[in-house]
Amino acid sequence: MNFRFQNLLGAPYKGGNAVVSNSTLLISPVGNRISVTDLVKSETITLPCQSSSNIARIAASPDGIFLLAIDDNSRCLFINLRRRVVLHRISFKKPVGAVKFSPDGAFIAVAVGKLLQIWRSPGFKKEFFPFELVRTFADCDDKVTALDWSPDSSYVLAGSKDLTARLFCLKKLSEFNKPFLFLGHRDTIVGVFFGIDKKTNRVSRACTISRDGAIFSWIYSDTDGNFDKIEGEGSEPPAPGTPEHRQNQNDNGELKKRKNIDDKDSNLIETSHLLHLGKWELLKKDYFMQAPARLTACDYHRGLDLVVVGFSNGVFGLYQMPDFICIHLLSISREKITTAVFNDLGNWLTFGCSKLGQLLVWEWKSESYILKQQGHYFDVNCLAYSPDSQLLATGADDNKIKVWTVSSGFCFVTFSEHTNAVTALHFMANNQSLLSASLDGTVRAWDLFRYRNFRTFTTPSSKQFVSLASDQSGEVICAGTLDSFETGRLLDVLSGHEGPVHGLMFSPTNAILASSSWDKTVRLWDVFEGKGSVETFPHMHDVLAVVYRPDGKQLACSTLDGQIHFWDPIDGSLMYTIEGRRDIAGGRLMTDRRSAANSSSGKCFTTLCYSADGSYILAGGSSKYICMYDVADQVLLRRFQITHNLSLDGVLDFLNSKKMTEAGPLDLIDDENSDAEEGVDKQTRRNLAYNLPGAMPNRGRPIIRTKCLRIAPTGRSWAAATTEGVLVYSIDESFIFDPTDLDIDVTPEAVDTALNEDQWSRALILSLRLNEDNLIKKCIIAVPPIDIPVVASSIPLRYLQRLIEAFADLLESCPHLEFILRWCQELCKAHGHSIQQNYRNLLPALKSLQKAITRLHQDLAETCSSNEYLLQYLCSTGTKK
Repeated sequence: MNFRFQNLLGAPYKGGNAVVSNSTLLISPVGNRISVTDLVKSETITLPCQSSSNIARIAASPDGIFLLAIDDNSRCLFINLRRRVVLHRISFKKPVGAVKFSPDGAFIAVAVGKLLQIWRSPGFKKEFFPFELVRTFADCDDKVTALDWSPDSSYVLAGSKDLTARLFCLKKLSEFNKPFLFLGHRDTIVGVFFGIDKKTNRVSRACTISRDGAIFSWIYSDTDGNFDKIEGEGSEPPAPGTPEHRQNQNDNGELKKRKNIDDKDSNLIETSHLLHLGKWELLKKDYFMQAPARLTACDYHRGLDLVVVGFSNGVFGLYQMPDFICIHLLSISREKITTAVFNDLGNWLTFGCSKLGQLLVWEWKSESYILKQQGHYFDVNCLAYSPDSQLLATGADDNKIKVWTVSSGFCFVTFSEHTNAVTALHFMANNQSLLSASLDGTVRAWDLFRYRNFRTFTTPSSKQFVSLASDQSGEVICAGTLDSFETGRLLDVLSGHEGPVHGLMFSPTNAILASSSWDKTVRLWDVFEGKGSVETFPHMHDVLAVVYRPDGKQLACSTLDGQIHFWDPIDGSLMYTIEGRRDIAGGRLMTDRRSAANSSSGKCFTTLCYSADGSYILAGGSSKYICMYDVADQVLLRRFQITHNLSLDGVLDFLNSKKMTEAGPLDLIDDENSDAEEGVDKQTRRNLAYNLPGAMPNRGRPIIRTKCLRIAPTGRSWAAATTEGVLVYSIDESFIFDPTDLDIDVTPEAVDTALNEDQWSRALILSLRLNEDNLIKKCIIAVPPIDIPVVASSIPLRYLQRLIEAFADLLESCPHLEFILRWCQELCKAHGHSIQQNYRNLLPALKSLQKAITRLHQDLAETCSSNEYLLQYLCSTGTKK
């Protein structure tokens, strides 16, 4: 039951800015979560921490340890990336336009509305209030949009919507605190960057980029007239009535003046190299010439002196500065590029397109992709795990099917032949083909080796398929339709339902097909013997989903009144009923006239899934909760809240009355600035379920719901297709002390003593009784190969499952491959009959073992075959000579 959030699939990027840390870690916001992709290992993980709304800005510390994430509500999380935990939280008073760590990691520059705030960066120490505000600059006349630090962390360059860039000095000086202004742009500043002199490693240039596609290059020269400038500007008499003027008009006026002059002389050395007081000249103006497209994203690499820019028409350009030489100008999308960033080495470019959910990493020298991932454009409708639990297929309203590798979180193939929403998916037992049903009236079969559509099934008259099932042999395929109230099997039609068939499933043990319909019945069909239904189970309300227990001896179905009914398919009797209305209820929509407690909408389960051993069942629906029930006792074991993202509708139980106006809820009033030039900063999705065309009930605001649930055949993880994406939960790998048969003599010392005395069987059984993972693995590896058959035959039956799980873990991490496989072989020889008798309880552990062996076989097969061919070649060349 100890399931925890593991990963988020189906959405690699949804808006905000991406960051590359340590040259190989790509960090990108995904809604209110953060995804971290290792570009070398080709693995992606999603941090378990959540923000209160969609994340708008992120920044990583120079050493790659800390991450700052700020959401749309200006709430900030300070995260330890390596431990994946939130260290501190803080809220800003205005929307944050930009945030950046200083190069030495000591400060954080935050653009809060018109203000530029400098905060001291928190560390690992426990502090009551870790964030300390060091400086606040209020010189900008409009929202600050871009920031950059000088290499010595002494200066900040800030660009804003008032068409200017300003150079601020972090040190507090007595008289020279006014920022230097970079003027001349005719549109909002998108990027500001310092350039350095490679010989002296000091700031010598600056670069400002505006939204209309103009890039201005500025050069710094430290002139000898700096003293005159200081004396002319700094010795200007204060205005009458100011405190300085009043202080100077006392009896000791001469002494005061002399003190000021002495201070000025002592500050000459300090101010001789102040960037904001030196002479900045406009070197040249260049234009990208991409009108009418607007420049939306940019980045600058100091070491290589390169600028990358992205435009609202999907075009990006790479330019060599300061000569403005175009290296690449390519189109990667038709939508706006919302983030463009270099890695530390400057050889990889990262681009993000939030509207399409697209994330690309491109190596500009070799012109090749390092990473190319794109999520579903609309909500995911259906899921399917492969029999070995290594692959996960998703189908969505964007007519596409994507197949993901569960361990890495990457999509490796996309099928786009369907012309309407994909509604059901099913993996064949051979793990090599995938079935899909769609509203376009076709059922398609896909080859996962050649990545092609090799069979297409249609009905004589056009139907809309919403459910799909296949028998164990894979020879019979059944699909349920939405509008014609019948299920089609190849060339046969099974008629009898009087409403849309929304659930289909074959029995895992025989050829009985179960179908659920909105006509308030569940019907069982024998597809081989005859056309008529074998048995009908009537209900009081519409049946929304049906599912078989893995052993085929129980049938569960959910109805519109929020109940789950459990039937015995052999006797035709009702076994249990679970009342789940109160469990799944929660969350009030903006358009709801009633409170969440009194509303009847969404209080039913639309998807069900049994666990691998059939002991518990997962249920989800149009709610923010997923419920886990114990079948035998009919009790709620656990309730998972799939998100805390307030950017989605249906998350809050109680709406804020302050946001209610005479015209309705404040969030539903369209008062935003509809500036076409700004474009879309975050992914916008419509609810395309079965609503009227063009209907936008919540101004396009997504409603939280769970459309599909699937448990992996290994039983160690399950996936949910939600509005946020595909959430994968797995059993927590952290150590939990769970002794199965504890006694006063069962201790780790007793295990070590037995090992030292070469009592392998006793040591292994003691470690299994302790149920401590490290001890079990230590005892397994300590057994000599010649003694494996004897020790395997002495293992009691009740410890078989724990031992098989240990073998599966060892195969993934231990180098002794042949040794562990020998253990598995001898265990099957000694306890084969018992394993067959108790297959239902042992099935999840055996599936895990099969998954580990299959993965090792795939990894080794190519290497071994290539070595074999190489040896054959070498032998053949030797004989010819």
